[in-house]
Amino acid sequence: MSQSSSSSSFSVVFIPQTAAAGALSITQPPQTATSFYKIAPSQPITFGWNMTAVLVTPTHLTVSAVCDNGNTYPVGPSDGIIDGTATQVVWDLFAYQTNNPNKPLAQATYTLNIWDDRGPGAPRRAGYLQQNSALQFALYTPQPYTALSDGWTCGACNSAMGYASHPAFISLFVTFFIMFFSGFHLLRSSSRQT
Repeated sequence: MSQSSSSSSFSVVFIPQTAAAGALSITQPPQTATSFYKIAPSQPITFGWNMTAVLVTPTHLTVSAVCDNGNTYPVGPSDGIIDGTATQVVWDLFAYQTNNPNKPLAQATYTLNIWDDRGPGAPRRAGYLQQNSALQFALYTPQPYTALSDGWTCGACNSAMGYASHPAFISLFVTFFIMFFSGFHLLRSSSRQT
């Protein structure tokens, strides 16, 4: 008769009550302005971050993009779930678009959400990573090139000329011209009489 013994090891982390909640700061892309990314072949985007005051390392992180239209999309090659120590994720927009025809990416603004294994909206807790939803970015689909000889026109250019030649614009301009010089003439006449 043989006896086997099994031992399990675990670690306990003591977190002081005065410790801050863990934070995640986005480093890529810069958060000074909204970044625009095109949905096209060979155009993957990289989101990068640093973590501070995280005393309990998450098992995994979940990264998702929430569109203005309400749809949520997993970010990255593994349905949005990455290692808890990761500091970046690369998202191939075109591959996602190709593989998910029933839920395509929209040309819109998105908010990047990153949370730990406690789930989205987990309460703030000392030493644990706090969810980050600070980054906004936009996606667009490039349009094919159209040459002038193939009929391309500048919509903004043509509409500007359209306003200037519109009869209402011309009559409004003439009215203000007459009002200005009539008022100028009245002022000049009154200054001569005094």
